[in-house]
Amino acid sequence: MASKSSTADPFRIPAPYGLQVLRSLLVRGHPRLDDLGPALARERWTLVDAVRHQANVHGDREFLSFEDGKAVSFSEFDYLTDCLATALADLGLQIGDRVLGLLTNSREFMITMIAAHKLRAVFVPVNTELRGGFLEHQVQNSSPRIIVVDDDLLDRFGTVDTSQSDIETVVGVSDGTSVRSVPPGALADIPLVRMDSLLNTEPNMEALSDPTPSDVCTIMYTSGTTGPSKGVLMPQGHCYLFALGTVAAMELTEDDRYFCCMPLFHANGLFMQAYASLLAGSSCHVTKRFSVTDWLSIVREEQITVTNALGVMPEFIFRSPESPHDRDHKLTRILAIPVAEEWGVAMQERFGVKLRQGFGMTEVNMVSYSDLEDPVMAGCAGPPLSEFFDVIIADPETDAELPRDNIGEILVRPKVPFCFNVGYFNMPDKTVEAWRNLWFHTGDAGRMDSEGRLFFVDRIKDRIRRRGENISSYELEQALNEHPSVVESAAVGLRVPGAGGEDEIKAVLAIDGPAPDPTGFLDWCVPRMPRHTVPRYLEFVTELDKTASGKIRKQAIRDAGVTGDTWDRESVGYVISRN
Repeated sequence: MASKSSTADPFRIPAPYGLQVLRSLLVRGHPRLDDLGPALARERWTLVDAVRHQANVHGDREFLSFEDGKAVSFSEFDYLTDCLATALADLGLQIGDRVLGLLTNSREFMITMIAAHKLRAVFVPVNTELRGGFLEHQVQNSSPRIIVVDDDLLDRFGTVDTSQSDIETVVGVSDGTSVRSVPPGALADIPLVRMDSLLNTEPNMEALSDPTPSDVCTIMYTSGTTGPSKGVLMPQGHCYLFALGTVAAMELTEDDRYFCCMPLFHANGLFMQAYASLLAGSSCHVTKRFSVTDWLSIVREEQITVTNALGVMPEFIFRSPESPHDRDHKLTRILAIPVAEEWGVAMQERFGVKLRQGFGMTEVNMVSYSDLEDPVMAGCAGPPLSEFFDVIIADPETDAELPRDNIGEILVRPKVPFCFNVGYFNMPDKTVEAWRNLWFHTGDAGRMDSEGRLFFVDRIKDRIRRRGENISSYELEQALNEHPSVVESAAVGLRVPGAGGEDEIKAVLAIDGPAPDPTGFLDWCVPRMPRHTVPRYLEFVTELDKTASGKIRKQAIRDAGVTGDTWDRESVGYVISRN
């Protein structure tokens, strides 16, 4: 056991620690870690050490603020996490135990995570949209000892089977407007305590433990279109490097203010925004969700300088009505993953910002970033961070490395200890499946260009083969999404009679308003995309079917095939000219 001294600095380095070094990590050439000096203190790559350090350095400066008006300084965050850690220890939480959090973006979410880490316990943030069997799987798989849950979400556990679980305590978090009790059912016989009372616990530093970079501290669940979600085992060093990479890539300083409008139960919001702010000594404003109508006003009012945008977020922002005041803000940098070249360039011009892209996933960390000064290129994630990772493009069937500019599967392996996942929790078969021939198989298709830049192309399973060409469903969907009526789309390949063993393309399109005439829609498509990529089959829907984590259920579209709601261009004799 170790205690905190009021003057001791676990980093043992001058403040501010390594910011100028961090910014140098992603300049061209990627210097060797050994050349960066002692500022990185790799043996202290833990989020707990970062919290202690920044509390000593920045004290009462604001670290986090929330839309409900709550804010917390660096020193308050350190103190409150000590309080909660002590209280959790009094409840019996031990090293390696899991704390499951069903929590919206909040001060309590952030405090719970670090409090668990200060006991060398494991924090398990789960998607707040989960319910029924989806929630039950993650509860049963993670086997938490303590559940921390927003009062408004307590009833989600009403149908969850916890009879085989190790849950001993439920911690309820109130928004201040109402206080609920555990509903009848699964948790009815489990004691409920209030977060407010736990935060009033006097810290007992002798009860706390100092984690190491090798400690598994977080389990994040990733879901696919088939099979149950998998719990990614993330060591402290893994979480730390997630944040460190963003500090370097986005050139963060203590003068920056990050805007986090993504869920904290995902790595992008939690590590690449909130905890990147911690490492840089900057502040972070957190909202519960993304709102395209409020995005720019929040950026302006909160004096935001940096933010991230994922998936369709940048498109929604760009498609919002233009205003003479679009540049009336302090925002300078956006990390957008992925980005379409055409609107990416236009967005930079419209809002006066620089866009940066990258490639990563929960399991492997962020393995590459483009340069802020590089032109926006679709799918370009920049050169891999060679000090930390080996990255190759391999044949999906043989794992043999492919020559430059060939499309294959992106394979990654770590070069720095504990900066990578250490498997899937209680799923050894899935761990073995992902790790083959000493490489982690991402399931993503990509290519490496002649200059060594990594390009994301698609998910392997989403590739379409037609007319002798490999078609990226991602690229096709980006084109389809440019139609003024299309909110988002999903393109898949279908094997149908008469296709000669190749795919015919089916596009399912979520439409804002009345569905367009299919023939007119194709007339719009033909001049905007290669002939072989124009869909044969169209379906117009009000929204796409998605998993709990927001991923489109493409396999269900493939399984459905051609239905009564599917329009077939060949049925009306629509012919695409070769001109």
